[in-house]
Order: sequence, then structure tokens, then C-alpha cells
Amino acid sequence: QVQLVESGRGLVQAGDSLRLSCAASGRSWDTYRMAWFRQDPGKERKFVAAISWRDGSTTYGDSVEGRFTISRNYAKNTVYLQMNPLKAEDTSVYYCAAGALGRGLAKTATSYDYWGQGFQVTVTS
Repeated sequence: QVQLVESGRGLVQAGDSLRLSCAASGRSWDTYRMAWFRQDPGKERKFVAAISWRDGSTTYGDSVEGRFTISRNYAKNTVYLQMNPLKAEDTSVYYCAAGALGRGLAKTATSYDYWGQGFQVTVTS
């Protein structure tokens, strides 16, 4: 059974750093792209960052480039999102996703087959 499980600290202050983790299990991820999206109430899921499991190449959304870093630990089957410095507008529900390489664009939510349950991050100013 495929599972993506997000974890991290849920409440932080503006200017702080935060690392989210996504533990991936249930299949081999060699031919997959892993990503983070975020979603606010009543809005569409927005692309944050993506990484190729095989070669580690990365892509970022415009609003986070230069502040967020996506990485993966091959041995632990875990993907990370390092966020700093955080801003109040980074408050959102963050989702981990996995999609086959070559299937659509990295920034499009429909390119992903598997999703985590979501993790609320609240940044206080």
C-alpha cells in the first residue's frame, strides 16, 4: 500500500525556519518525481517544489524560490522541504505528492498519482 506521510512543526513565527518531512512507502520511487504543494481554504492547490527521485533535479514555484529547498534522502525514502525565512503568507496546508516522471508538468497537480493527507503550517507574524 502506497503511503505518503507528512510531518513537522505546525506553528512557527515569521522569520523562523521549518523543515517538513514526507515519508514515502509502498513502492519503488526511482522513476518518480516527488513534490510539495500547498492549499488555502477555497483555493486550488499551488505548486511549491518538486524533485526527481533518481537524479535530484529540482523545480520551484515563483513565490518560494530562494527561500525553500526540496531534497530527498534515498536511504530513508523521505523527501524534505526546508523553509526559511518563513512569512505569514506561507500559512497553508502542505501536501506531499508523487507522480511518474514524464507524466505532465511538475507544477501541475494532475501530474501526480499519490498524495499525503496534508499538514497544516501556521506562521504567526
